[in-house]
Amino acid sequence: MRSFSRRSVLQTGIQLSAGGILPRHAFAQCSSKTLTTVQTGFETLRQDHYTPLKGHKVGIVANTASVDANLQSVVDCLHQSPAVHLQAIFGPEHGFRGSAREGYAEPQSVDARTGCTVYDIYMKTGKKLQDILKNSGITCLVFDIQDVGARFYTYIWTLFDCLEACAQLQLPLIVLDRPNPLSGQDATGPVLEPSLASFVGRAPIALRHGMTVAELAKLFNAQFMPTRARRPAPLEVIPLSGWQRSQFFEETGLPWCPPSPNMPTPLTALLYPGTCLFEGTRFSVGRGTALPFQYLGADQPDGSKWADHIHQHSAPGTAVRDVWFTPLAGPFSNTLLHGIHCTVTDRSCFDPITAGLTFLRSAQALSQTSIWRGDGHFFDQLCGSSKLRPLLERGADIATLAGSWEKDLTAFRAVRQQFLLY
Repeated sequence: MRSFSRRSVLQTGIQLSAGGILPRHAFAQCSSKTLTTVQTGFETLRQDHYTPLKGHKVGIVANTASVDANLQSVVDCLHQSPAVHLQAIFGPEHGFRGSAREGYAEPQSVDARTGCTVYDIYMKTGKKLQDILKNSGITCLVFDIQDVGARFYTYIWTLFDCLEACAQLQLPLIVLDRPNPLSGQDATGPVLEPSLASFVGRAPIALRHGMTVAELAKLFNAQFMPTRARRPAPLEVIPLSGWQRSQFFEETGLPWCPPSPNMPTPLTALLYPGTCLFEGTRFSVGRGTALPFQYLGADQPDGSKWADHIHQHSAPGTAVRDVWFTPLAGPFSNTLLHGIHCTVTDRSCFDPITAGLTFLRSAQALSQTSIWRGDGHFFDQLCGSSKLRPLLERGADIATLAGSWEKDLTAFRAVRQQFLLY
């Protein structure tokens, strides 16, 4: 067995820490062997020996959750393949490495593993994004990001902006599909009003859209790019294999990697379309705690009274208790709060938006001051409706709230049906 001196080991460590680019053989090699029943678009691409990428200088939009079934970074796998010329990496919100907090990205850098430049494209749109893509030298863009099925989760709007830029540049875009962790059985909730468009919703889709990333790409490209870019993007989607619309993420056999810092589990994702509405209020959503988007609280109402009130107006498939917690970011940061802890007890009858609105109605009824963040406009942007907030303030019941979006939701469901792949 070959031995190494302490000095040689230390010198090697110093060289690596000095920013040297690491050779391909320096890391565990990516393996295509997997026991999962569902295969992502990336696995299909790899089994096809990366044929669509051959002859291209490849750029990829990816982050820390862009992994194969063995938790290997898809970026590393592309870099290791002799069939792929990996040219550049593009990071969405939270950055390629996922280290930035909500609303931020990582600055441009060079990836030590691949030697590729990592470009920040969070909230980059129009000519600015076109220039980034053009100047990177790529001839093909790959998008492989895990979404969580909620309209205000920003990765799908980075996809939207990439579609528009690729349409303008006529740059091929390949979207590698991943499961919708909430299942893909139905779309629910308000459809975005165009006047409320922002980076938490660029186009009129349902709050819980019930689509995969590849399905959304097809819908965006056909429905919106001809108007926004005067032509569609050269789009190719590589679908999932073995996924059924009824499947929640835990049923896929795939490993869960948090796609953002406060999305630690599939259960978080399941509650998120409803409890994230509290981001438009003065309440904490438990950022930095063990259970973000499951812990909710403010200086009022008292957690025990709030939990008791919710029990009287229960949402199907949920359970709630009072809890003490200290958020580390967002409203009431580093302040001990007595709020609620919510969970899902029966996915078959659970709707996150019904649950979130039930919690909001209760908070509104018990609070002695306004529950809204600022003037309430950000809540309107999150839910995508100018009708919900006034209805909540008047104490409207869940049926009345749902009736406010039913017509638009029926229309969206008809459009959505045209682009479903599974």
